[in-house]
Amino acid sequence: MRRVSTDMPNTDVQYYLRRQEQGLNDMQTKIANQTRINELRDDPLAAAHAVRYDSYLTRLERFEKNTLYAQGHYRITDDYMKQAVDVLQRIRELSVQGSNGSYAPEDLRYMGQEINELMKELVSIANAKGNDGNQIFAGDKAFTEPFRIVEGTIPNGGENMVVRVEYRGAGAARRTEITEGAYAKLDMGGGEVFWAEHMQIFSNFDATNYRVTEPGAFYIDGEEINAGPGDSLPAIVAKINESAAAVKAYIDPVTKGIALEGTNPHLIRLEDRFDSRILQDLGLITNSGDPGAPNWHPSARVSGGSVFDMVIRLRDGLYRGDAEFVGGQGISGIDLALANMESRLAEVGSRQERVEATWQRLNKEIPDVAAAFAREAGLDFTTAATNLGMMDFAHKAALQTAAKVLPPTLLDFLR
Repeated sequence: MRRVSTDMPNTDVQYYLRRQEQGLNDMQTKIANQTRINELRDDPLAAAHAVRYDSYLTRLERFEKNTLYAQGHYRITDDYMKQAVDVLQRIRELSVQGSNGSYAPEDLRYMGQEINELMKELVSIANAKGNDGNQIFAGDKAFTEPFRIVEGTIPNGGENMVVRVEYRGAGAARRTEITEGAYAKLDMGGGEVFWAEHMQIFSNFDATNYRVTEPGAFYIDGEEINAGPGDSLPAIVAKINESAAAVKAYIDPVTKGIALEGTNPHLIRLEDRFDSRILQDLGLITNSGDPGAPNWHPSARVSGGSVFDMVIRLRDGLYRGDAEFVGGQGISGIDLALANMESRLAEVGSRQERVEATWQRLNKEIPDVAAAFAREAGLDFTTAATNLGMMDFAHKAALQTAAKVLPPTLLDFLR
């Protein structure tokens, strides 16, 4: 049995008014947040699906930004590499012109002077920076100028001639995630692009009785290769050949030591892991504070030159007036440099095609996921606005009714 007192009508009115105000507030919050789910209890199943869609949509948008960055980076890299090819083509034209034997030694020196200046331009291209201020061809040493010119004098030449170009960069390590668990390599190091010959490294250490004493590892071109206690030289050679590094290893029959040969023109990078010294014990590298190449052991025999080595060799032949050398080894070296450069250009182009295809797929997938998210958590603004108007009208009607049912009396003011 319900007891009726003088305060009960007022309490009931206040209770139902608060409920209406809460409903109005919830609806206004949903409209402001543009979602029909303010709390999990509004729709637990839809909330669970919406969280998954929202998380996936965020990742897709991040992937889209990564692919756009990669496309821009590839375009810049491609442009500079094409400029390098144009310079090399001009150098080759001069070498063909100087090899026909109809020019005087003085004319050949003029060609050598032009090639010397073209080589400086080639170094400038190799030291180019991207829009973000990073060195394009320095690998993961993004703020280190990858190539350094050493000037001096040469026979029959003047001063300030380029006598050596040193590579101070590192391998290409940066990559970006373009889809779930799939990565695209961003960089191409100068030791790959500006190289001409297959590199070879021969150790002079007799490693017939060599054995690994402690677990360790070493890196070849950034690929980690593990070695365990008891591993002999043949076992290490087998592990190198089974790895993804673009290097072929074998045992030199003369020195009985290890020998490495690149499977494509590039600068081979060698490094021991911080807790190991396997490559040092095999006589390939020295313990250098800079893990980047060159860090060869003084007794190791290293062959295989860069693009700049080929150009320097050609220029020196022109200064000597040796047309036969220019037409033989000189042109051959430039052809090797051009072949590698064009191969690397094709590789950059294939990477660019891949990220463009990925970008197009993401642009189709993102609207679908956004639509699925809106279906679960989105708010129908037409229905929401109608409901808000009805609730506001009902609230005003309740206030008007309450004002008539509970008119103020003198006792209300005396309280």
